[in-house]
Amino acid sequence: MPADVAGLGYEQARDELADVVRRLEAGGTGLEESLALWERGEALAAVCRRRLDGARARLDAARTGDDPEG
Repeated sequence: MPADVAGLGYEQARDELADVVRRLEAGGTGLEESLALWERGEALAAVCRRRLDGARARLDAARTGDDPEG
């Protein structure tokens, strides 16, 4: 995962992912640019998943009284 993507917060990654999807859906990009956008979109989606999974774990821990971070 690119370092510039890994450090993004959920909202930033989500917003950029939405922009990537819009650009891909609009078409008009060449094959190489489309592939680069797709790869960035995959990395952004992974960031979103990781952030949501972390939030879910924190909520579950709060409900059960456990601390997932030790």
